[in-house]
Amino acid sequence: MLREKLQHKQIILASGSPRRQQFFKELDIDFEIRLKEVEEIYPEHLKASAITNFLAELKANAFTEIADNEIIITSDTIVWHENKALGKPKDYNDAFNMLQSMCGKTHQVITSVCFKTSNSIDTFYEVTKVSFKNLSNEALHYYLETYKPFDKAGAYGIQEWIGLVGLDKIEGSYANVVGMPIDRVYDKLLEHV
Repeated sequence: MLREKLQHKQIILASGSPRRQQFFKELDIDFEIRLKEVEEIYPEHLKASAITNFLAELKANAFTEIADNEIIITSDTIVWHENKALGKPKDYNDAFNMLQSMCGKTHQVITSVCFKTSNSIDTFYEVTKVSFKNLSNEALHYYLETYKPFDKAGAYGIQEWIGLVGLDKIEGSYANVVGMPIDRVYDKLLEHV
């Protein structure tokens, strides 16, 4: 359905994330992946969604020449926990410390998505609350050694083992925690037809 409506548009997903790419494949639309190297650094005073909005727009603004029929889509996700951003872990110990700090507590997964065309830029964000059970150190080590989630914000993938055994509850969009609030992306694409 959406494929026909977007047939005169060139959708460009500017993300190397396999999860985001899979979401776009499942939308059954024609799209291409186009990546630009961006140093993901944000001003220290930014908090929560201001961080992800800034980074999603930073990635979009790396595209300076956009054809009239192109829509560039960029995204950024952080885990917001105890008033600080947890991005991708630096190493195994960093990942372990992140996971351990979230056990028995609730954190927020915040994803911003930016749509950039030749004459506009539009950014929105989604917040999902995720509560983890108290997991043993042994369970955390098992997860890190088996799944190696070092390319994921907060050092976990909810669609993996830890999401099956360690999740206490989730409030909001599950897809957002996987990598992108794809239902809202779909609605936003409909606005561009």
